[in-house]
Amino acid sequence: MISTQTSHYSRRQFLGHAGATALSLLASSRAFGKNTPSDGSFVFLEAEGFTDHGGWELDQQSMDQMGSPYLLAHGLGRPVKDATTKATFPSTGKYRIWVRTRDWVAPWKAPGAPGKFQVLLEGKPVKETFGTKNAEWHWHDGGTVDISNKDTTVSLHDLTGFEGRCEAILFCKDTSFTPTNDVKALEKFRRKLLGLSDTPADGGEYEFVVVGAGLAGVCAALSAARHGVKVALIQDRPVLGGNASSEVRVWPEGHINQKPYTHIGDIVKEILTDLPKTGSMNGKHAKFFDDEKKMGVVTKEPNITLLTNYRAISTQKKGERISSVVIQSTLTGERKLVKGTLFADCTGDAVIGYQAGADYEYSVGNNMGMTNLWRPMDAAKEENVLKCECKDKDALTADFQEGKTEQPFPRCPWAIDLSDKPFPGRKNFRGQWGGSNPLNNLGGWFWESGFDKDMVEDTEIIRDLNFRAMYGAWDTLKNVDGMYPNHRLEWAAFIAGKRESRRLMGDVILTADDFREGKQWEDPAFPCSWHIDLHVPHEQFDDELKGQEFISKATAGKEYSYKGPYWAPYRTLYSRNIENLFMAGRDISVSKDGLGPVRVMRTTGMMGETVGKAAALCIKYQANPRGIYQKHLDELKKLMQQPGSERSA
Repeated sequence: MISTQTSHYSRRQFLGHAGATALSLLASSRAFGKNTPSDGSFVFLEAEGFTDHGGWELDQQSMDQMGSPYLLAHGLGRPVKDATTKATFPSTGKYRIWVRTRDWVAPWKAPGAPGKFQVLLEGKPVKETFGTKNAEWHWHDGGTVDISNKDTTVSLHDLTGFEGRCEAILFCKDTSFTPTNDVKALEKFRRKLLGLSDTPADGGEYEFVVVGAGLAGVCAALSAARHGVKVALIQDRPVLGGNASSEVRVWPEGHINQKPYTHIGDIVKEILTDLPKTGSMNGKHAKFFDDEKKMGVVTKEPNITLLTNYRAISTQKKGERISSVVIQSTLTGERKLVKGTLFADCTGDAVIGYQAGADYEYSVGNNMGMTNLWRPMDAAKEENVLKCECKDKDALTADFQEGKTEQPFPRCPWAIDLSDKPFPGRKNFRGQWGGSNPLNNLGGWFWESGFDKDMVEDTEIIRDLNFRAMYGAWDTLKNVDGMYPNHRLEWAAFIAGKRESRRLMGDVILTADDFREGKQWEDPAFPCSWHIDLHVPHEQFDDELKGQEFISKATAGKEYSYKGPYWAPYRTLYSRNIENLFMAGRDISVSKDGLGPVRVMRTTGMMGETVGKAAALCIKYQANPRGIYQKHLDELKKLMQQPGSERSA
């Protein structure tokens, strides 16, 4: 069964029929009481609710901090197609327009405000240009506008292609009204005008609720479902696979189908495209990551209810057990309460465990960073143009047919200034394990930042630092070094690929020394084959870039290797204090250095396969995850010997 939300058309605009009372919920604390709106007529448009997103991307990564997703003009230096919607105004006349946005480079006091965009009314731009002020999300005052038609087409018109962003637009008839930036007040305002109750709708009751549909979550859901468990699989993006999706494009690593449990890895193999590996596959074309294949396998499984474009925003408990999760649509704001017997946190950031009060470890500082992979292309080659993933492919194709292949790129004074600095891809600087072709050293795994940031709270600014590094490097190559006149940026991930975040504590906390010493466990659950892979800023490239390091170096050498495959214990896959919580992915019970060998995705997928089998035994025996280790370990081992395709009631 599939229950998805992939369309924006059901989103209702927020109209001013509730008058001044409703609008007062949005009033700035400075104005409220003194400046209660005398005329409550207004229109409130959330960007994600636009009928047509055009070339703008829906970005939900910072939804927990902002209370809402936003639209991102991710055009790689070329303006994207307008996002449009129809707004119905309570009356014609003069309104003040406010746009919730930010100048995304302002945190670095960088000049230029690259994220410029306009708001068009019936195709005509409002005088004010947006995205040019303030390092924080805020209401940018657009001045007054005259609305002559009650039904008016509103558009977001990107001016640069350089990551402009818009979260909402407010038209207010009381031109002296000032909206608040308080996230909680804004959320209350939204929900009141949507007519949404604070009590979530019934989202169903399941035996196993899996939150997060990266490889770990998908494999956990499929594994449990094939053993007869009724599963809900919740994902806050429209595609499955997480880092292994077409949105992020990190190539899954790790060896599957290892002795003695050679069928652990069957489901991983089933849902991935297995290609002969010739060099790094990171960041390659979307077809290699085959979103359709993963989606097809999951949606054909009758025991899985798939809920895409839903983000888990809170959990509810009874004692030390999770009873339900509240999920919110990233498109409509609708909330549902999903009840469950068992839960699996496969979110990467340990969102469910954290909300439920599970024991965890995580400290900000000296972390592995996040990567936004990117790649250039040669527009002088017809085969590249024909398979280009550029948003302006039609124009690029037409230019090629006319013989126009030169690809100019604007100067980026707001990017990291790399004109006098080395970076992988420039003048034979390779980075660690780089290749001989300089272009292949651009945008790879070692383009990584955020080492001193919070991987949960600071996702947006870390991603934006990656963008500043990418645009600074490409500006330098094109405009300073005079290289690659016919090349352009073809693709870059706007969804961040994370390596490290919260880790939920289980009955065993696996460490790097356990791998080095070859410690054996009575409850082997998944094989590890990746080295003890930890990342730090690369000293060759971080000169004068304190706090802005963007190239990493991985641990290497004998002290970071071990004899594999190494079978890690089942007791790392469930919470030690939340009785019905499993975990699979990079948020399992390992130490900081123990994360290195377990975090690659074929390995996390195998975690999911074993978790799914254990969940089936929990349902069968009305047991908790710990009880499987204590009383049913032999039966779990028997299930681990069965093919991943095998079904049981």
